[in-house]
Amino acid sequence: MDHDPKPFSPACERNREPILDVLRRRFVDARQVLEIGSGSGQHAVHFAAAMPWLRWQCSDVAAHLPGIRAWLDEAALANTPPPLELAATVEPVPGLAPPLPHDAPAFDAVFSANTLHIMGWPQVQALFAGLSTVLAETATVVVYGPFNYDGDYTSASNREFDAWLKARDPASGIRDFEAVNTLARGIGLTLIEDVAMPANNRCLVWRR
Repeated sequence: MDHDPKPFSPACERNREPILDVLRRRFVDARQVLEIGSGSGQHAVHFAAAMPWLRWQCSDVAAHLPGIRAWLDEAALANTPPPLELAATVEPVPGLAPPLPHDAPAFDAVFSANTLHIMGWPQVQALFAGLSTVLAETATVVVYGPFNYDGDYTSASNREFDAWLKARDPASGIRDFEAVNTLARGIGLTLIEDVAMPANNRCLVWRR
């Protein structure tokens, strides 16, 4: 019996169209997109196929790269180069590591989905510190996931999800929108849209 080597995320299948609605509007003038935390690779092939004017650069920790490659190889899209190993690291200095290849472009768009609540807060800080080194002078950053507002949950299901996250890893958890927005502002990003999404998620859009 053959086994499909591609990882599969039901959540990616459910949320890809609402996210794409946002990206079509916000990435219309973009050309070079860096996806941070590409996970299974499902989002990458769906979005790259729907927006062929973009060069969609996947990245993730090394353990996830084989699964991402499986999705990219099957889709065989012209605008998806091989995925890069990339992680938000605190040591020796907060940022993204390992360094991007010398021929990597400055990215005029960044996308990340369901990553901030998986990382520890120091890694979230490192992610934004690293973004400042890879973004073009004019760029758009879109982050999808659950967020708290005014220090509180937006739904009972998010409260339960946060408890599950913390039971699995005490360093993880749903992030406060205000704290994340402060990090974004610290690297010259301005919030231009906060879109309500299905299942009590949000799409935050910043512009540089």
